[in-house]
Amino acid sequence: MENNNKNLPQINLVSVVLDSNDIQTLTNFYIHLLGWEKEFEEPGIWSSIVSPSKGTRISFQSNEDYVPPVWPEEPGKQQQMLHLDFSVGGKENLEAAIAHAIACGAVKADNQYSEDWVVLFDPAGHPFCFA
Repeated sequence: MENNNKNLPQINLVSVVLDSNDIQTLTNFYIHLLGWEKEFEEPGIWSSIVSPSKGTRISFQSNEDYVPPVWPEEPGKQQQMLHLDFSVGGKENLEAAIAHAIACGAVKADNQYSEDWVVLFDPAGHPFCFA
């Protein structure tokens, strides 16, 4: 299939949405972790945070049946749908970023597969990486 950009409708990514059974905790975690601002909230249902440039959003959707993913993956267990990758400005900043994330409520994964990046979990169990 040939990609002819001239005929594409305008489609823009508005937000990455993470499910949780406690969106308030997850929203506050990412606000503290990233220094972003809350942009919108429908209490108990939906919230969004936005980067200082207003160009990137993460939203949080309430899901009472949310089951945290198992990482690394295990057959028959809940699988991750996606994960977030964050740049911390170089390896020299990695340990400080990890300490900050843990102070915000993250948990460092027991299994790590590289010296160049680290896997952590947010309070809802979503994996994310610092590189």
